[in-house]
Amino acid sequence: MTDGGLKSLTIVGGGTAGWMSAAMLSRALGSTVAITVVESDEIGTVGVGEATIPAIKLLNGFLGLDENDFLAATHGTIKLGIEFVDWHTVGQSYLHAFGPVGRPLGMAAFHHYWNRRRLQGHDESLWDYSLNARAARAGKFDRLQQAGGGYLEGLVHAFHFDAALYAKYLRRYSEAQGVRRVEGRIVGVNQHSETGFVTDLTLQDGRRVEGEFFIDCSGFRGLLIEETLKTGYDDWRGWLPMDSAIAVPCASATPLLPYTRATAREAGWQWRIPLQHRTGNGHVFCSEHISAAEATDVLMRNLDGAPLAEPRQLNFTTGRRRQFWNKNVVAMGLASGFMEPLESTSIHLVQSALSRLVALFPNRDFNAVEIAEYNRQTALEYEYIRDFLILHYKATSREDTPFWRACKAMDIPDTLKARMELFAQSGRVFSQEDDLFKEASWIQVLIGQGVLPGAVHPLTRQVTDPQLDDYMTNLRQIMARAVDGLPDQADFIARHCASGAQSADRP
Repeated sequence: MTDGGLKSLTIVGGGTAGWMSAAMLSRALGSTVAITVVESDEIGTVGVGEATIPAIKLLNGFLGLDENDFLAATHGTIKLGIEFVDWHTVGQSYLHAFGPVGRPLGMAAFHHYWNRRRLQGHDESLWDYSLNARAARAGKFDRLQQAGGGYLEGLVHAFHFDAALYAKYLRRYSEAQGVRRVEGRIVGVNQHSETGFVTDLTLQDGRRVEGEFFIDCSGFRGLLIEETLKTGYDDWRGWLPMDSAIAVPCASATPLLPYTRATAREAGWQWRIPLQHRTGNGHVFCSEHISAAEATDVLMRNLDGAPLAEPRQLNFTTGRRRQFWNKNVVAMGLASGFMEPLESTSIHLVQSALSRLVALFPNRDFNAVEIAEYNRQTALEYEYIRDFLILHYKATSREDTPFWRACKAMDIPDTLKARMELFAQSGRVFSQEDDLFKEASWIQVLIGQGVLPGAVHPLTRQVTDPQLDDYMTNLRQIMARAVDGLPDQADFIARHCASGAQSADRP
């Protein structure tokens, strides 16, 4: 029997996507496949994706990374959720907090009991029942598996970090695993004359780098997936109209908050990501409604500290490749598509694509059925995330600028329309297997954006009003005590993972 296994894999581009790919695949494949990363120090990286979601802990765990060491090496901080300011109404804010909201009661989900009380005239916030939201607002954090004497699940966290430092950290890890790095600018991509498969890359100095399988991490340009293979791109600006961003770091501000902030502006929104050594800021905007100069002025007037660099502009088209895997090329990161950083999905999409690739890793025959399945699953994930992002723009009461009036009036995908209508009528929401954002996320954003259920779930009536009053009061008290006992995030970092504290023997 002939061994049909691949012997070599070449990653085009470094940065976060490239070195995540190298680290995870070298760990998964061991020494069975030789991995090469081709990158040029002359080519910069986008490097604005400094906020993550909790699933990144699975990747770090798979790689065997020490969390404290990783945080210290990347100047990282804790993220418990995202605060959305002025999205539904100017002056109003809400949190999309990680972790559960409330605690199970009876046969209906917790938010149905909260909604029953809301319809009865009670005015407590849904986020009074989120441990993550309470800790975030208080600026507190500790690693907890459980809280409230075991009555509650503990805090669910992700990270803010310097993406360039994370890439360097993973590069050291990958090279220790045997990954080879080739420095050089790619000036040519060569293809098989009959199959069209990529065979090798030509570098500026004339060297050629061969490979059997290629991962395109070349950023927005998509050197292999688009410039070479002409795969095509689905443009989603009709639903996600942002096409530009201005990014700038500024000096840190106190207190050190354990959450990302997204503040809606006249024709877009501004991100604020607190790191140990600085704060990352950016203004994502629609160029049809505001100029780059005006967007820059808005950003610079709304920084929390002195700017630490000149503002940098990025241009993009929201959407995705029509195929993520074409012939012997898989696109990762920005080469595969982009849906703006509103819910911190960019780094996660690299991670989930790598997990999918490991599950469908090819032999040299590159089975067309397996490639089609990879593309099907990845397309679904993109479409579910797309709908979740559109929800933030569509479900608004704002009509104070032409941009927000256009968002409120826009047509939306039928898949999102059905979710919004079902929730508005009954409070019910369901997520699919490939849906990154589960029920707790949809519930918080729907309610935060003003989509409120108009009916009581019939199964909540099994609990009497006095019983429900007691339950909700006790739950709020237990959560308040649990948060009171937590240290401030700044104290947690100083004790466990301050920058410069990482061990020299670790990657």
